[in-house]
Amino acid sequence: MAFVHLKNAGMTDNERLDVSKTRVARVASEKIGKDLYRQVHKVRFTEKSGSTIDVITASDGSSQECSIGGVEVYVIARQLGPN
Repeated sequence: MAFVHLKNAGMTDNERLDVSKTRVARVASEKIGKDLYRQVHKVRFTEKSGSTIDVITASDGSSQECSIGGVEVYVIARQLGPN
């Protein structure tokens, strides 16, 4: 879903992206209800040019559904401190 949001915003597309270099790291997962979790991930997309686009995603999920509702996507404009 993060890629779809970036593509719809005109920030990247299928031709520019090197999908094999996409990396995802879970930042947080918190139980917010019975079998309901809030999950936060950092996703790094790498384009064929070598430039990267980092985003943070937040979504709710359960053991039955990996995503309940929409996925919030935040583009990281600048990261301060270590990666």
